[in-house]
Amino acid sequence: MRREGAMWTYHPDLLATAVPRYTSFPTAAEFGDDVGPADMEHALARVHEDEPVSLYLHIPYCHEICWYCGCNTGAANRAARVATYVQRLGEEVDLVAARLAGRGRVTRIAWGGGSPNALVPAQFDALMHRIRDAFACTHATVSVELDPRGFDWGWAECLARNRVTRASLGVQTFAPHIQHAIGRVQPVEAIACAMGRLRAARIESINFDLMYGLPGQFAADLEETLDIALSMRPERFAVFGYAHVPHLLPRQRRIDATRLPGPAARFALARQAHRHLRDAGYDPIGFDHFAVPQDAIARAARSGTLRRNFQGFTEDQSEVLIGLGASAVSAFPGALLQNEKRAGRYHLCLAKGRLATARGIRRSPGDRRRSAIIEALLCRGEAECTGLSDLSDTRARLACFEERGLLAWAGTRLLLDRSALPYARAVAAAFDPWRAASAARFSSAV
Repeated sequence: MRREGAMWTYHPDLLATAVPRYTSFPTAAEFGDDVGPADMEHALARVHEDEPVSLYLHIPYCHEICWYCGCNTGAANRAARVATYVQRLGEEVDLVAARLAGRGRVTRIAWGGGSPNALVPAQFDALMHRIRDAFACTHATVSVELDPRGFDWGWAECLARNRVTRASLGVQTFAPHIQHAIGRVQPVEAIACAMGRLRAARIESINFDLMYGLPGQFAADLEETLDIALSMRPERFAVFGYAHVPHLLPRQRRIDATRLPGPAARFALARQAHRHLRDAGYDPIGFDHFAVPQDAIARAARSGTLRRNFQGFTEDQSEVLIGLGASAVSAFPGALLQNEKRAGRYHLCLAKGRLATARGIRRSPGDRRRSAIIEALLCRGEAECTGLSDLSDTRARLACFEERGLLAWAGTRLLLDRSALPYARAVAAAFDPWRAASAARFSSAV
């Protein structure tokens, strides 16, 4: 798929059905409780001696809870509760390392949440020390998601001494009236200070998370936010559409749904952000990520090695991702396995000295084939679709996209047109046999 110069045409019928973000296939909506610790034990036992492995550590706490947020997080308002969680997370690190018995080579360590900086720096230090003692990870790339409102010099020094080289800041918007509407007030100066501290800590790649489709958000608001963000020159942007699902996330009931932009306005905002960042010299990575050309993720996109996992688009080539912490998901070739979501049950598992796997799905060869097709479509804009028993039915489902000139077939190879970028997830959903029958709710395709 060509990434530059795309002219997006709005086809509301093609975007009428909400679809997953496809950071995995099958998606979390298909997870069941027929898997457990034994599945995790089996998956870990199959990791090869020198196989690249990525770690993800989930911190389910924030100092302040934003109304729009869909993450598994709670208030870090009791130090003892957070300290107990840190202790259990360290115990899980040791349990997983013992099961690997020296196999595997950790190449990535990603911290997410919630907000990892809801911990105190000493707790982060202790966990990083424990990880480096437990795993072979001498040259691992370390990344951290951060809330800029709680990022001080103590945390900057902590990142520097733990050799963190990548960071992601939750910015969302610089418009004060929208910040008040979503419960996340953070002045421009706070973000600028965080950027200065991250640069002083020698963070090589900084990402800004931005959002469109927010209450009361108009084109002028988004343009101002983009201009301010660009003046700070982060290496990456992730620009997500807000998903309003208050029936699933009660905290979102505080957001005035009557002020949310409609579907056509959301599409226009997404198109505006794409054009603005592309014109500023950032390479589009898939639909909603952007990076300066020299950034690792942009190089991966150009070389055709871009991947997609639970952290979104990535240059990480590891086939094994081990999730640590409450609700964290592990990805193996043959299974997707999720830890207990509730902190209390997570604690109980670790207190008994057993792994906390509670939900997930075993992946058949057919699942893996569909996963590869969906990933190729989202990362490279084309996919070889041989090996599907229902390919003719899938082609029929995609006829409406083909009629609009958004895709074409070259035998069994599916090619997306450059104008199909905002429709890529909807196209991918045609390969997902669960979508027709699933009652799960997802975010808008744009």
